[in-house]
Amino acid sequence: MTKTEFLIIGGGVIGVCIARELRARYPSEKVILLEKESSAGQHASGRNSGVLHAGFYYTPDSLKAQFTRLGNQSMHTYCDVKGLRVNRCGKLVVAQDQSQLASLDELLRRGLANGVPLHLISAQEARAIEPRVKTFERALFSPTTSSLDPTEVMAAMTRDAVAEGVELRLGEAYVGKTGETVRSTRDAYQAKYVVNAAGLYADRVARDFGFSEHYRILPFKGLYLYSDEPIGAVRTHIYPVPDLRHPFLGVHYTLTVDGKVKIGPTAIPAFWREQYSGVDRFSGSEFFEIIARQAGLFLSSSFDFKTLALRELKKYSKAKMAAEAGELLTGVSAAQFFKWGKPGIRAQLLDLRKGKLEMDFVLEGDGRSMHVLNAVSPAFTCSIPFSRYVCDRIARQLK
Repeated sequence: MTKTEFLIIGGGVIGVCIARELRARYPSEKVILLEKESSAGQHASGRNSGVLHAGFYYTPDSLKAQFTRLGNQSMHTYCDVKGLRVNRCGKLVVAQDQSQLASLDELLRRGLANGVPLHLISAQEARAIEPRVKTFERALFSPTTSSLDPTEVMAAMTRDAVAEGVELRLGEAYVGKTGETVRSTRDAYQAKYVVNAAGLYADRVARDFGFSEHYRILPFKGLYLYSDEPIGAVRTHIYPVPDLRHPFLGVHYTLTVDGKVKIGPTAIPAFWREQYSGVDRFSGSEFFEIIARQAGLFLSSSFDFKTLALRELKKYSKAKMAAEAGELLTGVSAAQFFKWGKPGIRAQLLDLRKGKLEMDFVLEGDGRSMHVLNAVSPAFTCSIPFSRYVCDRIARQLK
């Protein structure tokens, strides 16, 4: 039996940042972080796009709006201090036709309300930034959108956490809770306070503590296709105008930290939580549970799951992905795209009562535990200020 003041479950970017923040606030208290993999950040935190978002997609009353702009600044500063690579390439959001201009203007309104540097520019001005870009009449340019290497950032943050006194226990998975005792694959813990940052399994952990009654994680697989075009062939991120009813941004051009080009991601419904490749990490119980939930959403959902699923499944085709990318840029052919990147799984929270996907961060907790139920994109960008917010909530519960 190990006693600790704070026990964090999950070693993604949110778990590591929360552990560091708790250690800074309570320097005399023990902080233990459990991570089931052999290193931190092996799931969403190490498999995301690497885009450092600016914060103009989100309604001003949302937590995402509050933390993305601050997170963008904080992460830029962190990378600069640590000497980590950042590609400050900016981003264009382009319209395909007249029908998308209203949504483009709504993004501008949100960005300005959120205090984000954002410029409405003409099609000619957009082509001055990226000569190959296609846009109808006008576009948005976000100068503070960048790229980084999430694995580099995770490695640096993990080193910092250990140096600051966080006890990182790798290869140790959460098993369950009996009374006030938390059990792992290696030990049993009595913790004054438990923080659940378990990502794909956050809802399962939360239910052991009496939370997530009306929520379940619905996994979506994100795939990117890499281009064989040389570095410099595309100068900036290029995104379509998104459907603002959904939390997904559509197929877009992303520049990596070293200037390579990729298109994606998909948002393909996954059939178990860690369905990265083939039958890797297959779970029969998860399969049947998720299939049943998806079948229910096919029949009735507030966001037309059937259309979303059928549209996304077609993106297993390189030709389909290239065709969508060709709506954003000239000189695009399927032959340019030769390799699928490392897949990621989005741990998207579903509200069972409303049949809807949660668009914002979701927390539930009490005086004994706090549960980060929904921390999807742009959680990596938001991680530093969002973790401070989580710890503020914890501090209020501990009073």
